[in-house]
Amino acid sequence: MMPTSVDMWFDPICPWAWITSRWLLEVQQVREIELRFHVMSLSVLNEGRTDLPQRYRDLFEVGWGPVRVAVAAERKYGPEVLGPLYTALGTRHHHDRVPIGRDLYVDALTELGLGIELADAADSTEYDEELRRSHLAGMEPVGEEVGTPVIHVPGPDGRRIAFFGPVVTPIPRGAAAGRLWDGVLLVAGTDGFFELKRTRTRDPEFH
Repeated sequence: MMPTSVDMWFDPICPWAWITSRWLLEVQQVREIELRFHVMSLSVLNEGRTDLPQRYRDLFEVGWGPVRVAVAAERKYGPEVLGPLYTALGTRHHHDRVPIGRDLYVDALTELGLGIELADAADSTEYDEELRRSHLAGMEPVGEEVGTPVIHVPGPDGRRIAFFGPVVTPIPRGAAAGRLWDGVLLVAGTDGFFELKRTRTRDPEFH
C-alpha cells in the first residue's frame, strides 16, 4: 500500500502548530503516511489588521523573520529541508524559550549545516513573493477564518481535503496519536462537515 501524502502548513511562532507537527511525526510511526512541511505565515494572514491587541501585533511583526528564513532555506536546499529546520527552530523557541531573532536562526542553521547567511533573509523582502505563494497554497482551500496548523490530505474518494487543526495538548503519542489521526480523517472526509470546537482551557504543553 502506498503511504498517504500528508501536507502540513506551519508558522514557527505558533505553539499549537508545533504540537500538531510533533503529533504528525508520531502518526508517521504508527500509520502509513508521507509527511511534507510547507510554510504559511500568521504575519501575512493578519497583515494590515488594526483590531488586534498590541501583543499580537508585536508578535506578527517579528513573525516575518522565521518564515522568511524558512522560505530562503527552501529556495536554496529544496523542500525537504523544511522539516529539519522547523524542528531545529521549534525546539529552541518552544522548548528552550529562545526568543525570535537572529540568534535563533543562526543556531538552527548551524545545527543543520546550512549557510548562516540565510539568517539575513529575516530582514529582507526578497523572499516575500515565494512566502505569499506558499501561504496561499495552504490557506486557499480552507479560507481566511483560520490560522495554523493547516493540513491537506487525500479524502476517501482521492480528492484533496484541507482543514485547520487539530488543536490539541499535550502531544498525543503512540497508539493515541494513531487513534486521533483516524478520527480526524473520518470527520474531515465527511462531505459537508465544517467544524468541531470547544473553548481552550489549557496552555500548550510540549512534552
